Amino acid sequence: MPSRSRHPAEHAVRDLALAYPETHESFPWDHHRAVKVRGKAFLIMSADEPELTISVKLPWSAEGVLQLPGCEPTGYGLGRSGWVTATYGPRQRPPLDAIRSWIEESYRAIAPKRIVARLDAAAAGAPKKRATSPARARRGARP
Repeated sequence: MPSRSRHPAEHAVRDLALAYPETHESFPWDHHRAVKVRGKAFLIMSADEPELTISVKLPWSAEGVLQLPGCEPTGYGLGRSGWVTATYGPRQRPPLDAIRSWIEESYRAIAPKRIVARLDAAAAGAPKKRATSPARARRGARP
């Protein structure tokens, strides 16, 4: 089979999705890539195609995203569950900031709550360590 040209943004979108905890990719269908968390897909996209299509689960923002050009409910009945597919031609520049937020929403909708909680904790930063214990602070001792 001849090799197909890739959309210039394909790897950028892939890298955005794979940056989340416990993710991996698979190729369940010809010319499609799925990025999964714990075995469940949260991003499905075309692979090695000149046109870029991405499908994500958007339980909170689907209604607004569906108003954008090139966006439609995902086929195979997935649209009824909040999945949206966006398509970009070979010369179109996909809105990577918007796609980043869609990927995050989809990841949060699919990932187990425990993993999302760890993601939130990491984003908030680790709790600061006290320089001294409360007892030492009351005594005026140095650390």
